[in-house]
Amino acid sequence: MNDQPQGSVGEVLRLATRLGFTAFGGPAAHIAMLHDEVVTRRGWVEEQYFLDMVGATNLVPGPNSTEMVIHIGYHRAGWKGLIAAGAGFILPAALLVGILAWAYVTYGSTPQGTSLLYGIKPVIIAVVLQALIGLGRKAAKGPLLAAAGIATLGLYLYGVNELILLFGIGLLVALVQVARGNGGFSVKGMLPLAGLGGLPLAVSQLVPVSLDQLFLVFLKVGAVLYGSGYVLLAFLRNDLVLRLGWLTDQQLLDAVAIGQFTPGPVFTTATFVGYVLAGIPGAILATVGIFLPAFCFVAVLRRIVPAMRRSPWTAALLDGVNVAALGLMAGVTWQLGVAAVTDWLTTLLAIAAAVALFRFKINSTWLVLAGGVIGVVGGWVR
Repeated sequence: MNDQPQGSVGEVLRLATRLGFTAFGGPAAHIAMLHDEVVTRRGWVEEQYFLDMVGATNLVPGPNSTEMVIHIGYHRAGWKGLIAAGAGFILPAALLVGILAWAYVTYGSTPQGTSLLYGIKPVIIAVVLQALIGLGRKAAKGPLLAAAGIATLGLYLYGVNELILLFGIGLLVALVQVARGNGGFSVKGMLPLAGLGGLPLAVSQLVPVSLDQLFLVFLKVGAVLYGSGYVLLAFLRNDLVLRLGWLTDQQLLDAVAIGQFTPGPVFTTATFVGYVLAGIPGAILATVGIFLPAFCFVAVLRRIVPAMRRSPWTAALLDGVNVAALGLMAGVTWQLGVAAVTDWLTTLLAIAAAVALFRFKINSTWLVLAGGVIGVVGGWVR
């Protein structure tokens, strides 16, 4: 891999912005669309590098798909690309959520995205499946890694915590590889991991309500949160509903719902909450607070991951984390598929999208847009 930037800030910004407007369906879908764009179509990064970044972003807190977009921007166009990619992916969703927050405050309700998602979700299933097949071929380098990925999928569907699976499977694979003599344990081999010890931790107790306090609440969440939108709900409820009393449970549920059915990162829930609590300044500070740690994590991981790949022990660990991350991705896709493919139209959409992707190589962005249009039209007809 060449560490020197190979492209321009403009091309990074254009791609990230397009994804920011069209990447529906949550982190797994976002990563699948990014894979289609930067590995399959543009060849900006190699399959193995992309896979390593997926594994690495799962090892740190924050919005994984946003961190992946930022990683690609950094790789392609350096520091300016890092900033451009993050801004391009985050701002479209934040702007849309901000408009919806204004409508919520002004009119007391949120518009429903049911019909839109009705058509988009089946298409997303096909998009993620394509990425899983491509990444899986690279990640499953032998029977051990293939079995680890399948075990992760099964245990996740059984209900085992995703963080336990991610770290546990990664460590297990590394230990088995060491036992086989494919790499020896050494202090030097573990040094790349030691760099993670300097990553941001939760802030201490906060002071009474102010814009500073609002910023710190979301900075803390962005710095320590692992997991899905439901984990985000639990974090925000603890701080904003129970401890500070700033929001009601219904307001928080409305905020998370808005983050779920708008494109781009689910963490733009922060934009909604910030606007409801403190208008435009609150929306800006909450958005910056929750996403700022992601930029810091990417800057750190950019230097750590290549060192991990060079060490036999940590390379084995990274291989294990990679297949575990793909197993989790497959589990989420299965759950989404059960909820999304519910009748003849959604079944037809999923099959048509798969054919368009695998046979005709149509860009996933256009398929997502088409699915949304069909969903809206179908909602009018139903």
